[in-house]
Amino acid sequence: MAKVAFLGLGVMGYPMAGHLLKKGGHDVTVYNRTRARAEQWAKEHGGKHAGTPREAAKDCDFVMMCVGNDDDVRSVVYGESGALSGMKKGAILVDHTTASAVLARELFEKCKTQGVGFVDAPVSGGQAGAVNGQLGIMCGGEEATFARAKPVIDVYAKMAALIGAPGAGQLTKMVNQICIAGLVQGLSEGLAFAKKSNLDLEKVISVISKGAAQSWQMENRWKQMNEVKFDGFGFAVDWMRKDLGMCLEEAKKTGARLPVTALVDQFYAHIQARGGRRWDTSSLMNLLMKD
Repeated sequence: MAKVAFLGLGVMGYPMAGHLLKKGGHDVTVYNRTRARAEQWAKEHGGKHAGTPREAAKDCDFVMMCVGNDDDVRSVVYGESGALSGMKKGAILVDHTTASAVLARELFEKCKTQGVGFVDAPVSGGQAGAVNGQLGIMCGGEEATFARAKPVIDVYAKMAALIGAPGAGQLTKMVNQICIAGLVQGLSEGLAFAKKSNLDLEKVISVISKGAAQSWQMENRWKQMNEVKFDGFGFAVDWMRKDLGMCLEEAKKTGARLPVTALVDQFYAHIQARGGRRWDTSSLMNLLMKD
């Protein structure tokens, strides 16, 4: 059993923190910007909650966090009430936020000066993966630090792997999002084509999902795409645009070419303009089926 803090109780963090306590048997203290959310979690799971990141992180062996973006991470980690100011030497900070590789390297250096380990560890698998403890977790950091953190991370992971140096986890998450963006657009076009051709979509999916076209998106999103309904579930368009923006920015630095990613990012901008900021990313289908 380890003493663990979890910072950020959104749709991902809330169940992840719960697994640490119920499944992992760890001593867990949570923090959330909206205090009522932390109180709700503590009441539901029997854990503790703190009023600041620093209080939550005090004397902890591991501090895990999953917040919104680079600015959110900095607001939670830095400053007098930030987590880093409360962490003891030898503790490890694990960031599950999908953030920039630049920030990951920055955090690694900041933590190092205070004798704290750091792992950037963005996740994939969506809300269902978090609830079921079946997340894919891509990590960047030093091998010894990752080896210590892995048993804690594994509590909610289907697969957790060290990809490389600090920042490598965030870069791998960018690869993940680039692949998903192109895949969802292709799936949307294929399903829209089938509907316009008056094919029985359930029968179409039953066949092509057993062949080379199979994907997680196909098996988990085709029904909603068929109904052209995207509200209230899944990975929000706003979040995807944030992620794709980081991909495109990183590509400028490396010289990588992302023509399809740039195009799909603009398609998502059209979805936002239609009021779909919180729709699931499979809502690209909306642009093909509704004028």
